[in-house]
Amino acid sequence: MGTLKDRLNDDLHAAMKSRDELITSTLRMALSAVRTAEVAGTEARDLSDDQVLAVLSKEAKKRREAATAFAEAGRTDQAAKEVAEGEVLDRYLPKQLTDAEIAEIVGAALTAGGFASKAQMGPAMKAAQAAVAGRAEGGRVATEVRRRLA
Repeated sequence: MGTLKDRLNDDLHAAMKSRDELITSTLRMALSAVRTAEVAGTEARDLSDDQVLAVLSKEAKKRREAATAFAEAGRTDQAAKEVAEGEVLDRYLPKQLTDAEIAEIVGAALTAGGFASKAQMGPAMKAAQAAVAGRAEGGRVATEVRRRLA
């Protein structure tokens, strides 16, 4: 199968051939963000699939936030475009967890780590994020950790 970056490139070429402007522009933007991440730092490197997923997650989150901002400003056409771009990116991301699944996973991680007070928030978040493994936004995980440690 190849890497996620290869899949993005292949899908970009297919979208260009079929003249799908939305998918073409979205995948170009995503690959640009991946290339920027590859050359960030002191020397260029190839990103692993997990690192590419992290970049795509950030880009999808930007689209959701922009869509919300545009919708609140009454710019529904621009909000719809951002939502559509987010949906394209979501095809490459793992399925997001429901609130109940997050609660179950976070509960298990906190119990396994022996976290019981708000003073342990940092290590508890680290354990919870590792258990969730990119399948939910950090804010949702943090809310559940705070609720459990309160």
